[in-house]
Amino acid sequence: MGRLTLTTFVTLDGVMQAPGGPEEDTTGGFEYGGWVAPYLDDEFGGFITQVFDRAGAFLLGRRTYEIFAGYWPEHDDPADPVASKLNALPKYVASTTLGESDVDWAHTSVIDGGQLQSEVVRIKDALDGELQVHGSGMLAQYLLARDLVDEFHLLVFPVFLGAGRRLFPTGGLPTACELVAHRTTEKGTTIHTYRPAGRATFGLVGT
Repeated sequence: MGRLTLTTFVTLDGVMQAPGGPEEDTTGGFEYGGWVAPYLDDEFGGFITQVFDRAGAFLLGRRTYEIFAGYWPEHDDPADPVASKLNALPKYVASTTLGESDVDWAHTSVIDGGQLQSEVVRIKDALDGELQVHGSGMLAQYLLARDLVDEFHLLVFPVFLGAGRRLFPTGGLPTACELVAHRTTEKGTTIHTYRPAGRATFGLVGT
């Protein structure tokens, strides 16, 4: 039985939109794409390599799939730990608009949004390794709201933007988490690994 893990880059104010480049996602007039670039270093790269080493399959939202499919098939270096896994392993795209004929990246299947919860459970149960979600903001929110995420890596970059789509929206499910591991890179990115630990609890300080 596999595990579903989520890896997400966020700013100090929780923005996850378009970390990789200015044109990656300009939805809503977002102008600050590429905010991760100044903070990449060897320790960050080493952590990402460790994550991809554990991958057994990938679950992606439509937008993330389109970004990945437009890049990684053209950069298929067997020595690259990210490219080799993304190109060779099964990929599942959660979408209400795409069909099988719309995806041409090798080893890719489409999961209809109406069957997503049951299909995620089925895929995870049959998997040896991790079913990994990278980015995919709306998909991540869906999975977190249904307690389908077993572990998540939150990489917090030392920048705040004041605008952009956030990972944890207003109205999300109150959830407590257990901190499993943490580290800080040379350029100031903090990497936190959490496991959901049930509903959040509340009390009165000082009693």
